[in-house]
Amino acid sequence: MFLKKAALASVLALTAGGAFAECEISARVNIVGNEFPAIQTIGAGAKECTGAEVEANLTADHQKINLAGMTGNPAEYTSAIVANSSIVALMNDDVIRPLDDLVAEYGQGLKKNQLITIDGKVMAVAFMANAQHLVYRADVLEQVGVEPPKTYEDMLAAAKMIREQGIMEHPIGGAFAGGWNLAQEFTNMYIGMGGEFFKPGTAEVSINNDAGIASLEMMKALSEYMNPDFLTHDSNATNAEFRAGNVALMNMWGSRAATMTEAEGVSDEVKAGFAIAGPMTVGGGEVPATTLWWDGWTVAKNISDEEAASTFIALTHAIRPEILNEETSLQAVWLIDGYEPTAAATGVFEAATANAVPYPMLPFQGLLHTALGAELTDFMQGKEDAASALADVEAAYVAAAKEKGFLQ
Repeated sequence: MFLKKAALASVLALTAGGAFAECEISARVNIVGNEFPAIQTIGAGAKECTGAEVEANLTADHQKINLAGMTGNPAEYTSAIVANSSIVALMNDDVIRPLDDLVAEYGQGLKKNQLITIDGKVMAVAFMANAQHLVYRADVLEQVGVEPPKTYEDMLAAAKMIREQGIMEHPIGGAFAGGWNLAQEFTNMYIGMGGEFFKPGTAEVSINNDAGIASLEMMKALSEYMNPDFLTHDSNATNAEFRAGNVALMNMWGSRAATMTEAEGVSDEVKAGFAIAGPMTVGGGEVPATTLWWDGWTVAKNISDEEAASTFIALTHAIRPEILNEETSLQAVWLIDGYEPTAAATGVFEAATANAVPYPMLPFQGLLHTALGAELTDFMQGKEDAASALADVEAAYVAAAKEKGFLQ
């Protein structure tokens, strides 16, 4: 429930709660994280600090390199920017440190709902909320005479009309790239279908069921209206399809919404038609088929205390209220004092108020996510049925969970 409360707190734009430390550091800082605009702003803010070198490796491949880069002693990276899911792998391998002492000494300006507390210890500092939700072309929907879809079934019906009227051949977009993205889309859909990932109170996976099969069947139905190369499309490629005027409907991250039409070469038609709505439901369910997220930063364990303090100071400086301006306010749903919601934040706020659930922060959820990303591509390509694909996922998960000691 943290993220829902945090996002709603942002709506209220709480007043500032203390002064942030001056940004003078004494030891190196090296940050690894994703590459979207809000995180680029964080990286640039940290680099404003003086007294020692600050580096930032911001890349779409951050989850492939952050654990390895923090495992050495000393660690290559002094901080990883993470989210609900990606912090779990770092905690499982014990490469990040509790931040309670650093918060007490240098974090007087941080809000309580920014402090990600796990098992009683502050393990990360959150700076933004995120969720996937509907992004669409209002002009195209008006042309075919339909309202913005509130369900995935409505999306399919609208896509059929758009194709039949010759407006677009592949009107649906989605980040269905094999691996992390495909697994995330299943996670969203399965939650919307009312599925439970594990048997209550255990690490025993439970997805090869009616909800799991229905989730895959809906994903396959959506893919029939996507670019044939959909299994290579991450968020960047999906956004490019929308910007090129090839897509009218897609489930996209709120962190991308504000800059969707900002790229060079986007036509006036696409810019004028661009619109945002809340997340959709599926299968008659009431819980949106999406997950609520926070993004935040951690501090590595295998570094000196001086490097840890410098990292905390630099990143706290990077999320001070003064970073908010006309440009940066559009980049994210910030969990920063003084943030006032923009039109681009509509989808995330609707997710937060529609009983969307946070992405699970279970220690073994990441193993399931990896198994989903690896094993679902054959089904999406029509090479096996849904039940067989889910059986493959469960087998891959069980092997990994036994190796990690979560299952006997």
